[in-house]
Amino acid sequence: MAQVVGIIDIIWNGRYLACEKGSSARIGGIRNNAVTHGRKVSRAQEFQGSEVKAKVPFEADMKISDIWLVGEYELQVKCDTGQTYVWDDAFLSSDRPTITEGEGGAIELTWSAGSPEEII
Repeated sequence: MAQVVGIIDIIWNGRYLACEKGSSARIGGIRNNAVTHGRKVSRAQEFQGSEVKAKVPFEADMKISDIWLVGEYELQVKCDTGQTYVWDDAFLSSDRPTITEGEGGAIELTWSAGSPEEII
């Protein structure tokens, strides 16, 4: 049997962030769109950006100012299956974090970026 993704780790601007189950990474790149004309369908290409979503527990030693950075920084997404995706142009595109009580006080983060470098 082959191993499949079970754990995603995120490193944001050099800081490791543990992710809760349900985190996701859409890998950006060229995408095909269907264009209908008459009785035919052709394709037109466009670029689709990357989007990474994660729920991160708010731990005792964390500072929002360490996580919530306004500019573009390096983002790494590491899968337990060996793939690593690296963006050098990632930025936070979610609303400012809301800290919730119970169940780890998880904060939801969303990053947007261009195409990553894929390392295996």
